[in-house]
Parts: sequence; C-alpha cells; structure tokens
Amino acid sequence: MTDEFHKPTKFSGAKFESLQGGEDPAQISRVAHETAHALVSRVRESEDAEVVERVVAFTDEHGIDAVAELWSRSSPRSLPGALWRIYLMRAFVRQDAEGTSFLYQRGSEVATTIDPVVAGATAPTGPAEIMILADQILRGLFQGDFAIALDRAAAFCRVTSIGCTSVADDVELTSPDRASELTTRALRLSLTATEFGSCARLWRSGALD
Repeated sequence: MTDEFHKPTKFSGAKFESLQGGEDPAQISRVAHETAHALVSRVRESEDAEVVERVVAFTDEHGIDAVAELWSRSSPRSLPGALWRIYLMRAFVRQDAEGTSFLYQRGSEVATTIDPVVAGATAPTGPAEIMILADQILRGLFQGDFAIALDRAAAFCRVTSIGCTSVADDVELTSPDRASELTTRALRLSLTATEFGSCARLWRSGALD
C-alpha cells in the first residue's frame, strides 16, 4: 500500500482514490470480505459495550490507513466497502468538524426532504453535534439496525451535499475556485449517499457481501 497516510492522518477528499493494492487482487478482495464479516459479526454478538467503543475509536489510535489497508479498494456496494466509507466519513468529520457542521447546517436549513430527520443530528448542528452524529452512525453498524445506520449515513451525505451546493451558489461570483471545490464535493457526497442507500437495501435483503 502507498505510504501517503500517516498518523494522525489528514488528507484531501480524493486522496483515498490513489491507494495502491497488492499484487493479487483476488486475495485482497477475499481478505477484505472475510475481515469485514468477521468484525461485524463478532462485535454485534458481543455483550461488552466497551468492545463497540473500541471499534468506533479504532482509527483515532491507529489512523485511517489501518482500515484503508483492508477495505479501501472494495466495491462501494459491499460490506467492506460500506465499512471503509463510514470510517472515512467519520475521519473527514473529525478532521474538520467546524467546516462540516457549517455545510451540514446549511443543508438542513434548505433541504426539502426528510433527510435531516433521518440523519438525526441535534439542531442546530455545530462541531460537537456533528462529531456525535458521526460516532452514532458508526456505532450503529455494530449495535441495532445495520441498515438504519447506512440510511443515516446516506442522509448525512445528502444534507451535506445540499449545503455544499448552497454555499457554492453564494460564493460563485466572489470565489469561483471555492465554488468549484464545493460543487465537486457535493457531487462526491451525492454519489456516496447513493452507495450507502444501495448497501442498506442489500443488507435488508441479505445480499450485502
């Protein structure tokens, strides 16, 4: 794997796309699926709440590269792909809680859907509230309804995407580069929301591999 990640990790939105895999894609895929299924099943079966909290906070200690090593090259519509994107989403939130909460709050103010309700962030949503939401979503993969956690992640992405688009419109004339950056982020978030939604449906049908 590439050495681009370091601890503590900070990276741009597209950086994970440059990760390099090993020499045997089939083996990498098999390990990714096996580890994802083993982790989810063992943690969900555990009655020790501390196990869940350690899994949620795993990347705080070991860095996002620890899960990237396992899951970053997996299909977005797979269990390891879903886990990778949830951990990545949480890393982005923690890396820039203030900026993310601003975009999310803007999105929740202009959204015409029930996504802010589905996502479930406390309103108004500031840095502390957005970090709590990210933790809740990740925790939800290991406690309660897995599909609901994915639905919340999808809703979070859609709301934040709407916020990005709204702010991009505001700054288009005065800061076109910033507007372009926000528009690109909005598109990426919208795609990720669609991937989370697909994973939720696959989980409910018992087909999320």
